[in-house]
Amino acid sequence: MKASICKSEVKGRVIVPSSKSYTIRGLMCAALARGKSEIVYPLSSDDTEACLDVLGKVGIHVRRRGDLWQVTGGELHEPNTDLFCGDSAATLRFMTAISSLIPGKCRLVAAPSLSKRPIKVLIQALRQLGVHCSCRGEVAPVVVEGGRLEGGVAELPGNVSSQFISALLFIAPFAEEGTKIRLSTPLESKPFVLMTIECLREFGVNVEFTKDLGEFAVSKQAYRPTKYQVEGDWSSASYFLALGALSGEIEVENLNLESLQGDKMILNFLREMGASVEVTSPSTPSPFTGEGWGEVKVRRSRLNAIQADLSNCIDLLPTMAVLSATADGASEFTGIDRARIKESNRVAALKEGLKRMGIKVAEEKDKLTIVGGEPKGSVIDAWDDHRIAMAFGILGLVAGETVINNAECVSKTFPEFWDVVRDIGGEVKLNGK
Repeated sequence: MKASICKSEVKGRVIVPSSKSYTIRGLMCAALARGKSEIVYPLSSDDTEACLDVLGKVGIHVRRRGDLWQVTGGELHEPNTDLFCGDSAATLRFMTAISSLIPGKCRLVAAPSLSKRPIKVLIQALRQLGVHCSCRGEVAPVVVEGGRLEGGVAELPGNVSSQFISALLFIAPFAEEGTKIRLSTPLESKPFVLMTIECLREFGVNVEFTKDLGEFAVSKQAYRPTKYQVEGDWSSASYFLALGALSGEIEVENLNLESLQGDKMILNFLREMGASVEVTSPSTPSPFTGEGWGEVKVRRSRLNAIQADLSNCIDLLPTMAVLSATADGASEFTGIDRARIKESNRVAALKEGLKRMGIKVAEEKDKLTIVGGEPKGSVIDAWDDHRIAMAFGILGLVAGETVINNAECVSKTFPEFWDVVRDIGGEVKLNGK
């Protein structure tokens, strides 16, 4: 599908979808808790559907009632077919660990894009805990012979994927002798591990950890079924907050202002670039509203270049790249090396797309420099990456005459993205494949 985009001035309110990361974490915890849990306001997207499908194959029943999913957990059994995780890295990595608790054999496979992303580090860590498992070279498919988790000490690097640490934390409460996780290199994407610990706590599991998040300890304990509410997604919100700064006035609601999500940093970055950012409490009652939740309004502003370390909010790189494409001066982003092993090589995808739109870009191993200018419309390859498609969709509304190929890939986390853009005044025409 192609998205043909015209230059547009936007204005309106956006209810940001629920967090994919928290939805999947909530589902994993509910699956491990014996009894019935409720996931309130979950996200329905390609990734969460992949998670539900995999859980169903190992015996977890989920009953959907609109914005409430009732999960009956605690009874996992050997699947009678491969566990296809689609392009959901969280599902593949978390379920690789959880498969160690399932008596029998689990074979986890992935879609072509995810099959290129590393998982060997997690396999090596699981083996240290007594799990019999293997992968094909560095990547999936993965085979796990489960049934009993010995526990002990697992050591792994913290700069490959935070999901490996989260995966180990999910299963640690079941280990016979307790579990310690030690990181041999500093942890990157710290907020995602803290989000996992927060979710575990909601389901009755306590994790001890050092101040620098270099070591974690989990004793043997039981998950407790609970009612778990999923908060709004700051990653998805970032595109509309950026759009407000670039092309109009946008008010975004369903945001937890006290969230642990690393991409909440978009507020700091926008302010540092000189954007008009207003944070308020909800003016009217909302089913999403909770303690600490609010609304953020961003108006079109003249933006300045920025220097930012994105190591703890790497998913903001596409958003920050398109913001910097119109800013005065040269912006520098560091901590970006891991962006090369996401759904696409995002550094290469951004460099290619921005250059097509007439923006100067310089790439180093762990730094991207973008010189702001006047982006021109072009044909952009989304690289089958939802964040690349959404980011260049936003920039296309500023530049005009822009076509995004493979625009349907936004369904990975934000299926309604193009509809929402049109609802606030964006001129977008979608053409079939």
